[in-house]
Amino acid sequence: MIEKRLVTSSGSIHYWISEKGDDPETALVFLPGLTADHRLFDKQVAAFEGKVQVLVWDAPGHGASWPFQFNFSLMDKAKWLDAILRREGINRPVIVGQSMGGYVGQAYAELFPKKLKGFIAIDSAPLQRKYVTGIEIALLKKMEPVYRYYPWKALLQSGTKGVATTAYGRELMLKMMRVYDGDQKRYARIAGHGFKILAEAMEANRLYILFCPALLICGEEDHAGSCIRYNKAWHAQTGIPIEWIKNAGHNANTDAPETVNRLIEQMLYTIHRKR
Repeated sequence: MIEKRLVTSSGSIHYWISEKGDDPETALVFLPGLTADHRLFDKQVAAFEGKVQVLVWDAPGHGASWPFQFNFSLMDKAKWLDAILRREGINRPVIVGQSMGGYVGQAYAELFPKKLKGFIAIDSAPLQRKYVTGIEIALLKKMEPVYRYYPWKALLQSGTKGVATTAYGRELMLKMMRVYDGDQKRYARIAGHGFKILAEAMEANRLYILFCPALLICGEEDHAGSCIRYNKAWHAQTGIPIEWIKNAGHNANTDAPETVNRLIEQMLYTIHRKR
């Protein structure tokens, strides 16, 4: 994987990309969730590098993509992602987004509906306004103070045990959170801004329709917010297939990487059959 960066007016976005794989027409684009960085998808990168082209980023403000101004929207993130893909010659990406990464993927689908070759949401949720209550949106806009004043040691503990069920998943999340040791203000800003722009994207009441093969993946032990409820409703109202991962939490791809990788492989097979 080669590290590169896209310079924007708000800061530089760092991303990692592999050479084209055995299937040169397919590119998997991995988008980590809020406060996580590119390492979230280490098990997926290892499994697919060489088979297809692989790209993963540190989202704006996260990890290596710092310093960065928090003056952007969810749609801006989707536009910057498109700029990266255009630069790399990836015209029809298969986006795999975990949590917030899944929201970025839906924003991308809204702006560039004909570009997506496939979409996989891992412990994410739908962006449509109809799925959330007014109270939930109001709370999303007020999360920064919660993360700023919550005791850091307790936050590290809840932030790791709350998203993963396995030793690997928890240790990885701890490593990613440790990036912000000594700068809880930055961590709180990342989380607070992320939830705020998510709420604003929902309030925009766009269609956010997926016109490509799609798959929902959710850990049966995902207790982050109302993720399980959202995924049940998303599946019921759209008919998008859903796979429930046993003994996995919010970061299902770290708790059950072999299972998630197999599902991604199956999705690629489905896409190829529909060519």
